[in-house]
Amino acid sequence: MKMKQIDLKNGVLKGKPIYVCMILILLLALVLSILTAVTIGSVDLSIGEVYRVICYHMFRIGDGSLYGSGVVSDIVWYIRLPRIILAMAVGMGLAVAGVVMQAIVKNPLADPYVLGISSGASLGATFAIMVGFGSLLGGNAVGVGAFFGAFVVSLLVQIVANIGGRSNSIRLLLAGTALSSVCSALTNFIVYIAGDKAGIETVTFWLMGSLAGAKWVNIVVILPCMVVATLFFITHARTLNMLLLGDEVSITLGTDLHHYRHLYLIISALMVGLAVYCAGMIGFIGLLIPHMVRMLFGTDHKKMIPLCALAGAIFLIWADVACRVIIPKSELPIGILVSVIGAPCFIYLLIRKSYGFGGGAQ
Repeated sequence: MKMKQIDLKNGVLKGKPIYVCMILILLLALVLSILTAVTIGSVDLSIGEVYRVICYHMFRIGDGSLYGSGVVSDIVWYIRLPRIILAMAVGMGLAVAGVVMQAIVKNPLADPYVLGISSGASLGATFAIMVGFGSLLGGNAVGVGAFFGAFVVSLLVQIVANIGGRSNSIRLLLAGTALSSVCSALTNFIVYIAGDKAGIETVTFWLMGSLAGAKWVNIVVILPCMVVATLFFITHARTLNMLLLGDEVSITLGTDLHHYRHLYLIISALMVGLAVYCAGMIGFIGLLIPHMVRMLFGTDHKKMIPLCALAGAIFLIWADVACRVIIPKSELPIGILVSVIGAPCFIYLLIRKSYGFGGGAQ
């Protein structure tokens, strides 16, 4: 039996020293991005004021009467910094989930929403807004509805993919496509029969994505979850590499990927669900970031996952900054900006035919 070979070192940049240097560079860039982005906004604040507020709230350094409360404190500590940290967490989660989803379905054109998770989240949010069921959950109704919608659809994808035979990457992809169509149809049906103009506007705005609702109470949950999930996938990099080989080859190597595929799908869905809960629908990050990293460093998930996590975090931080300043006295939905940036870049990748696993175009 001739084994299918996957070249894990097919990137432009090779060698452990270069990889370590890039990790350090991205870590430094992430820290500098956070420190710089917090000084940028529609309200003009001096750099000194911004950092004095942060130092007081974090280390109780400085005059509390000046920097512990008031307009400047509220803008820096309760508006700017939370949304920057949320952008970091969401960008990290979507990029890592994109890497894992592409490995699960063995499709380099996949992203976190390819298995119907996007449509499931949309259905959950629409149901919470239009039907009023989410009123029991207060201000978190839309996010909670989206989270459960994404998670339930991810479970249904696995159930459907196992009907009539054991699931594999192709069956998962087909099941996700089918359920995505069903969820989209149900979403449109709910909007049609509800006849609520205000609700339709709310659904539309939420689907565009926004980090404006960032709160520390949400960040203390989502950030640790994203970090833990990322570390989990780093420890499972070898199994993720084997997913690219296929089930037959992996079994000959002594590993049954069936249960791993379902476990990774659930964890990825949780990451995407948390991101959707806090920021609405933001596409292309889980598609674009993995492609760029794969072009430079190859397909080895041990390298890809940390690099994608850092690159995704940095990208979304600056995308959010652009959304806050690109239109004076207004805010552009981040989903629109990311799509405007991501679509041309993705078309360029397609033209170059550099979107395959392990060296060739797929």
